[in-house]
Amino acid sequence: MHKIALQAAAIGIAFASFAAQAAPAQTAEQLYQANCAACHGVKLEGAVGPTLGQHAWIHGAPTKANLIKVISKGVPEKNMPAWSPALSTQQIELLAGYIAANAGKKLAAAPAAAAAAKPAAGDLLSGFKLPKGFRISVYAEGATTARSMVVSDSGIVYVGSRKAGKVYALVPRADKQSAEVVTIAEGLENPIGVTLLNGALYVGEIGRVIRFDNIDKRYAQKPSYEVVKVSLPNDKWHGEKVIKASPDGKLYIPVGAPCNICDTDDTKSAKIYRMNADGSQLEEVARGVRNTVGFDFHPTTRQLWFTDNGRDEMGDNTPSCELNVLTKFGQHFGFPYCHGGAVPDPQFGKGRTCEEFVEPVAKLGPHVAPLGLSFYTGKQFPEAYRNNIFVAEHGSWNRSTKIGYTVRFITLYGNKLVSDTSFIDGFLRGDEVIGRPVDVAQLADGSLLISDDYAGRIFRVTYDGK
Repeated sequence: MHKIALQAAAIGIAFASFAAQAAPAQTAEQLYQANCAACHGVKLEGAVGPTLGQHAWIHGAPTKANLIKVISKGVPEKNMPAWSPALSTQQIELLAGYIAANAGKKLAAAPAAAAAAKPAAGDLLSGFKLPKGFRISVYAEGATTARSMVVSDSGIVYVGSRKAGKVYALVPRADKQSAEVVTIAEGLENPIGVTLLNGALYVGEIGRVIRFDNIDKRYAQKPSYEVVKVSLPNDKWHGEKVIKASPDGKLYIPVGAPCNICDTDDTKSAKIYRMNADGSQLEEVARGVRNTVGFDFHPTTRQLWFTDNGRDEMGDNTPSCELNVLTKFGQHFGFPYCHGGAVPDPQFGKGRTCEEFVEPVAKLGPHVAPLGLSFYTGKQFPEAYRNNIFVAEHGSWNRSTKIGYTVRFITLYGNKLVSDTSFIDGFLRGDEVIGRPVDVAQLADGSLLISDDYAGRIFRVTYDGK
């Protein structure tokens, strides 16, 4: 069971944010399908993770009693969280019994599951749907659990990862149509966030920020790094840190809520901060933000725009995930009292009203998991795309019918939503997951990159007007 965190990360599932959707009436198999099948296969045969049938069990015999302990307490050193806050005692017992009953069975391995993430190039690309005139290609492969991206002036794309623990440089090949993946650093703790400031690459890990100076000239040398002196919580649940340099020369970094739902107002969690490049003068800029994994600054107003992932355990269709804008420092965006701008929390919403908090600019849908977003500032795409937003929706993990798994295009009038439409569909084909979009970034020629932490690919979208 200690490998669960690695298995989960390989397909981009945040086990640290898991909370059971299941109602007590669910069967053991339904619980398994909702919470475990994505990693271990729908028949326990293994997918990106190993079989839960007959194999070497490292944390004791797969008895029901032992599995209850492992599932309940987790394996902290492997970043597997305790499931007891998310699943009831009855649900954990049902899951443990179901796994124990199958643990001695010799189940076929599942090479097809891994292969499913890598269909033939022609089939892969032809299965995507984009607006007329747009084309999609694979820009790079082999960036395991690729997450946030940032593009340097020289055209090198720096990419963070999740449980791979690596930071990559995507170095353009001579044809400029694809890139070589170079590993800059490894052995880091979920280094999902990357940004550039003053020629240095900043990387956000769970409990710290590190800096690689003069990175464009040193990326190929396994460069050394400095630790930025800033004190940040290191909770594993929603603890991964995205990071972005702002137009004012500061570094913005969020701290997620260490829970599905809990009161965080008097803590450092569920907030967005900014700091100087050296980590000094850490200050809060926004609060009531459950878990933002992507933000950008408007090209003209320079206001901070960010996504936020809604809470779980309130059903398939509520609450909605959010797109927000910070118009002044100190604004409160609702968590844990109000969700999606309209849904009072059943536990913490008593005595509060949603009108107290900043309303989202857009309600993006329940459990769609919006992550990275980027304002389009290039000239390759039609004029209607300029200064509007692309959002990568990672996709639901606990909904009875999958939703998300797409890149959306959001148009604005001032700070008001005009439209929210699909830009790329095809990461989910039927019930088969082909990829999970994480971040969007723009190359100097105006083409768009999309990272996919499920298959370790970076896609490139171009426009030829035909």
